[in-house]
Amino acid sequence: MTNTVPTLTLNDGHTIPQLGFGVFKVEPTETTRIVTDALSVGYRHIDTAAIYGNEQGVGDALAASGIDRSELFVTTKLWNDRQGTQSAFDAFDESLEKLGLDYVDLYLIHWPAPANDRYIESWKALEQIHDSGRARSIGVSNFLVPHLSRLLAETDVVPVVNQIELHPAHQQPEVTEYARRHGIAIEAWGPLGQGKYPLFDETVVAVAAEAHGKSPAQVIIRWHLQMGNIVFPKSNNRSRMAENFDVLDFELSKSEVAAISALERVGRVSAHPNEVN
Repeated sequence: MTNTVPTLTLNDGHTIPQLGFGVFKVEPTETTRIVTDALSVGYRHIDTAAIYGNEQGVGDALAASGIDRSELFVTTKLWNDRQGTQSAFDAFDESLEKLGLDYVDLYLIHWPAPANDRYIESWKALEQIHDSGRARSIGVSNFLVPHLSRLLAETDVVPVVNQIELHPAHQQPEVTEYARRHGIAIEAWGPLGQGKYPLFDETVVAVAAEAHGKSPAQVIIRWHLQMGNIVFPKSNNRSRMAENFDVLDFELSKSEVAAISALERVGRVSAHPNEVN
């Protein structure tokens, strides 16, 4: 096994580190310190969003790090109330300015917000941003199969990723199967179940953790990597960040992966995508 973070090749030819660091619910005043810690641990893939209110802190940490821009992968997202054409252009400009970057590696529509019926229009705006080179790749987040199928039918560019709530208790098989059939990579947010489901206490997880000398969290993150998911474990604690990153020196057996996959119970923690508008 290697300690190098594996990468996936997206459908547009760009590569993405499979293990990243998310800053959802990270306080803006704490963001620079926390992202600085994450970078020092070894993370090079940072996932933020306009609605998080911490793009500025992410940008400050990146600028202070001295890490070459080519080594970083930065994602941000378009919030629901900025969907549209000009509003999406303006929102993107604001995000880029706060991040202090000339481009982002990935720009996502954060939620389909179907009641507003602007995600098709917004996607066409993202296509133009992509053409400008200021977003190297474009994708979506929290899209279900009906949203994806409409998007593919009515626009020209297939999203490179769909970032969805995904953990062993909620694997969204319909969405993941559809996405992979169309060359759309899956990014998993809330990868450990956000504490609502006692995944760490599951016997199959505990047994695998003991077998490999790892923690239950490390086992679940490893499961994500072997399932082909791009994953964002989140922590404000540097030692926990390091633990979450220390998953590259072991491999789960096929039977261990299958046993963890069998924990599916349609256990959504977050709001349903059709209800977030």
